[in-house]
Amino acid sequence: MSEQPRQPRRQPAAGGGGKPSGKQAKPHRRPKKDPVRMLAFEALRAVGERDAYANLVLPPLLRKARQDENFQARDAALATELVYGTLRRQGTYDAVIKACIDRPLREVDPPVLDVLSLGAHQLLGTRIPTHAAVSASVELARVVLGDGRAKFVNAVLRKIAAHDLEGWLEKVAPPYEDDAEEHLAIYHSHPRWVVSALWDALGGGRAGIEDLLEADNERPEVTLVARPGRSTAQELLEAVGEDSALPGRWSPYAVRMSEGGEPGALEAVREGRAGVQDEGSQLVAMALAQVPVEGRDGRWLDGCAGPGGKAALLAALAAQRGAFLLASEKQPHRARLVERALAGNPGPYQVITADGTRPPWLPGSFDRVLMDVPCTGLGALRRRPEARWRRRPEDLESFGPLQRALLREALSAVRVGGVVGYATCSPHLAETRVVVEDVLKGRGAGATPVAAELIDARPYMSGVPALGDGPDVQLWPHLHGTDAMYLALIRRTG
Repeated sequence: MSEQPRQPRRQPAAGGGGKPSGKQAKPHRRPKKDPVRMLAFEALRAVGERDAYANLVLPPLLRKARQDENFQARDAALATELVYGTLRRQGTYDAVIKACIDRPLREVDPPVLDVLSLGAHQLLGTRIPTHAAVSASVELARVVLGDGRAKFVNAVLRKIAAHDLEGWLEKVAPPYEDDAEEHLAIYHSHPRWVVSALWDALGGGRAGIEDLLEADNERPEVTLVARPGRSTAQELLEAVGEDSALPGRWSPYAVRMSEGGEPGALEAVREGRAGVQDEGSQLVAMALAQVPVEGRDGRWLDGCAGPGGKAALLAALAAQRGAFLLASEKQPHRARLVERALAGNPGPYQVITADGTRPPWLPGSFDRVLMDVPCTGLGALRRRPEARWRRRPEDLESFGPLQRALLREALSAVRVGGVVGYATCSPHLAETRVVVEDVLKGRGAGATPVAAELIDARPYMSGVPALGDGPDVQLWPHLHGTDAMYLALIRRTG
């Protein structure tokens, strides 16, 4: 759903100006501000108005709210659930709201729609009692929208409250047999084109795609990485506490904060000896580091290093072998994040700001190259639920040429016998296998075939099940508990 510009609305006058009536005027009650719902509304407005990401907007709002001693941990948890739950289920709630109003959604002012969506989530997606969900939402509307539009909010939410989520889904979603993609799109709150793309990449029947879409709507665990040589998973497990942490499923460096918590409170994280990193991202970096290369193995490159998670793990692995890591990032602010992530690494490294499609290094300079290219991010919808509504199919047209150019430069940067890891946080075939095949076979105007061969990546993710037929690897949230990371390992042969 695309945001529409705000439409100015005239508010009713506060007073009359005529003769007083004989009836005593009812005193005006000032609306009461609910800090939890106000915070959630502010976060949704930032996402809608500024194209901000909730995971960046919410933490500072919560820090500010915690300055009030009355704002408790349970309030922070509720605010977080309201924001992320509303964003994840936005498509479903839009369909329900649309069924309850007599105008197109695009004619509803975005702030009004945000209040309605927050109310719908409380009614259909939480255990908040109906009367409390409606009254709290109407009170929020009075504060941020005014009395006139609060009446509209009240009327719509009372219609929504007439049915539970399953009841509404039966009303607003077409039967699966009539239109499978639209049914899944509304039931699981994904744009139809995303459902189609994920289904194509996943293959199989209904059960698999439903499991994947459901996994996209689950709150992901916070996963830590113990940077080898600087920290251990055992240290992190002890620091988090046995009751609140679990070992990683696949990575020996991973620890899952099963009960939530604040990673920045951990000493190892503050000191940069550990960090927050999805286990799929860890597996990609580890796989590249494990591939055998003949001869020298002293120069590694991370060609799209921001914000620094994979670079920090690669740097730690390289340091154990006495290898040098060059971390390159085009955007200066992201390069600074890389510098912060690598600070204190015991081995040699350098962070530079450079465009990977016009690199400053000479061809054949490196033994290992990771190119984790910019992409649509459809593999991380658990963490960034707003991305599913922000992306459009046409975005693939702008990412495609860049992804191919970066992979070609990566294959140029590695020496003969060296290895390149092409990675994306998107399972879309147009960003994964199609890009690799086009580059290796020289498809496209002015392109020439590359002397390189695909390596079977599966043996370098030992113990990870359901990796497909190879030689490339696609991870999945519902199968592996990770983001949907893709990896192709390629050895340059000439």
